[in-house]
Amino acid sequence: MDYIFDLKMKVRDYECDLQGIVNNANYQHYLEHARHEFLLSENVSFADLHARGIDAVVARITMAFKTPLRSGDEFLSRMNVRKDGIKYVFTQDIFRLPDNKWVLHAEVDTVCMVNGKLAKTCELDDLLEKYLARES
Repeated sequence: MDYIFDLKMKVRDYECDLQGIVNNANYQHYLEHARHEFLLSENVSFADLHARGIDAVVARITMAFKTPLRSGDEFLSRMNVRKDGIKYVFTQDIFRLPDNKWVLHAEVDTVCMVNGKLAKTCELDDLLEKYLARES
């Protein structure tokens, strides 16, 4: 798969559970952080969108866990995006470094609320157009 964005991160001690592995809920934080950093790399601030009444929200997320991460592990969060009707579907994979072992595969469906109502957003369509065109 071709990815449009990569973000390197590191597991922090407090993200691990009693088994010494990253608690499953923390992977959602990793995925969300990568999506926000992707927007920032395109000069779009999630907070600025919100201030203008545009909120991209998660409608559904599926995660398939492959290999656990442990405290101190470095990893690479990689993503791609496609459009499916009104939804933006982010495909996100996490790989442990340095061995590139596949840790997680996720599909994240997001929709946009404009002033509190479900709506299409030309602004995000325009931003993602160069990436969405790769799917054709």
